[in-house]
Amino acid sequence: MTSKKLSSKIKTIEWVDNVSRMIDQTILPKEFKLVDVKTCEEMYDAIKTMIVRGAPAIGIAGAHGVALAAIEAKKTTQNRADFDKIVIKKGEYLKSSRPTAVNLMWAVDKQIELLKEDCSVDEITQKLIENAVVMENEDIEINKRMGDFGAEIVSKGATILTHCNAGALATVGYGTALGVVRSAYAKDPTIKVFADETRPRQQGARLTTWELTEDGIDTTLITDGMCSYFMNKKMIDVVITGADRIAANGDAANKIGTYTVAIAAKYHNVPFYIAAPLSTIDRSIKSGKDIKIEERNREEVTHINGDWICAEKVNVINPGFDVTPNELIAGIITEKGILRAPFEESIRKAFEE
Repeated sequence: MTSKKLSSKIKTIEWVDNVSRMIDQTILPKEFKLVDVKTCEEMYDAIKTMIVRGAPAIGIAGAHGVALAAIEAKKTTQNRADFDKIVIKKGEYLKSSRPTAVNLMWAVDKQIELLKEDCSVDEITQKLIENAVVMENEDIEINKRMGDFGAEIVSKGATILTHCNAGALATVGYGTALGVVRSAYAKDPTIKVFADETRPRQQGARLTTWELTEDGIDTTLITDGMCSYFMNKKMIDVVITGADRIAANGDAANKIGTYTVAIAAKYHNVPFYIAAPLSTIDRSIKSGKDIKIEERNREEVTHINGDWICAEKVNVINPGFDVTPNELIAGIITEKGILRAPFEESIRKAFEE
């Protein structure tokens, strides 16, 4: 098993010498491997197959993907109109790779917006590259601000439950939900974390436990169905997860199983928080009912490490995400502070500041 430490010197995804260099998260924690993505098509596959995953990291991947598309396009034409058509088409292609994660759409659209600038093909290509790097660097600073705000809700010696992986691996670095954990741990090293394994792809088991134990944070792995048991025994003080898309009313889509955790938390009077940047909030969507939920392949459920774990002829339904209603959410931790109900108002004010 790899012992490569996720320090500030290593980014989950980084622009290096006109390629997008990223950690291959499909093979962690057994192996640590960096992959160089060189084309827009390779980026689509990296996002689709979850070599890179987590809403903020996917967003940066999308920005990188547009830059790669521009580098490819300028090899075929110096005509701006033709160049723009190619890049816009590739941008839409990238957005189709993971339809639930709004950060992907946000980042690609920010890149495409630059095409309005009147300059040469070489100049606009360079601007797209530079903008992707700016977005990459901003992500870490945003996560650290979220971490500082979120640490305020973690009491001394608290045990935090998290679901999936909303850590450094889900961002460029530091993390959203795990960024809060890291900031809280810096102030109080007695805090503990319970991590759901997160079926079917086991991001909690494979990625969250790796990140946190590498940082020396006391971490306990539990299966997805155990959270109510530990809440009932007063062994969990707060739940903090990430999100892939948040509607204007505060409904939040996150990895499948999050809704179940939120229901359990509500019943046991355990506060449930979402940690996500403002770029994860999609104000064009009124409620969670309008969030498109990605359906993933059946093999994620029927197989573990390539081996069948069930009857081969069984039916399988595999939604990648579920939506937690806003009434189950105590607050949304963002880079501008903790947003609370009524969420329509607090979200609107956050964007107006």
